Parts: sequence; structure tokens; C-alpha cells
Amino acid sequence: MITKKTNEAIDKELARMKLREMFAEQGKPTVYTVLRHVSQSGMSRDISLKTVENGEIRDITYTVAIALGDKPKDKNGQRVIRVNGCGMDMGFHLVYSLSSVLYGSEDRAGYKLSQEWA
Repeated sequence: MITKKTNEAIDKELARMKLREMFAEQGKPTVYTVLRHVSQSGMSRDISLKTVENGEIRDITYTVAIALGDKPKDKNGQRVIRVNGCGMDMGFHLVYSLSSVLYGSEDRAGYKLSQEWA
């Protein structure tokens, strides 16, 4: 019997496979982070993620959220991932976490992807 937890694990692994495949075609892939909203307290941020694939900008926010085990949200018509905390570069944190999840068994896995703010 397939449970909700099993379905989530399957979805997470499929998202990771899709992202690994997409990034394998690029040298050192760059993930562009777009700050969509900062909470009034400054303790959370809504961030979208994009990459360039075959010369076209592609929104990968939904797939990244699933791969990280997060729930994607919609904010003003844009898909975002909410990141809580402050005092560091949250865009870097998000991309580093993604890289670690995708390439966890490799040496320096968190640095396999580069990040830039768009």
C-alpha cells in the first residue's frame, strides 16, 4: 500500500533526479535567486529560483521546493520558497542546501552549484 509519506518520498526523489539531469548538461550550473518578499520582522524571506537552460530562463522554484522537502507557496502570482532566519545570505543558503541534497555523497557537495542574485 502506498501511503502519503511514500508518495512524498517518491516525489522528492523524482524532483532530485530531474534537477540532477538538468544541471548535468551545464558546466557548473548557476542558480539565480530572486527576492520576492521580506517579512515585516525581517525574519523570513520569500525567494524564487531560476536557471538558464538552452538559452531560456526557467523557473525551478517548484521542483527545488519538492526536492528540499518544502512546500512551494504562491506570493503575488509567483512561486516562492519561504526561508526563515536572518543574519546570512539566504539565497546562498537555499542554493547550498539544494546542492547538498543533490550531490550529498560527493566531496564539497554544497559547492557544486553557484548562486547569483537576479
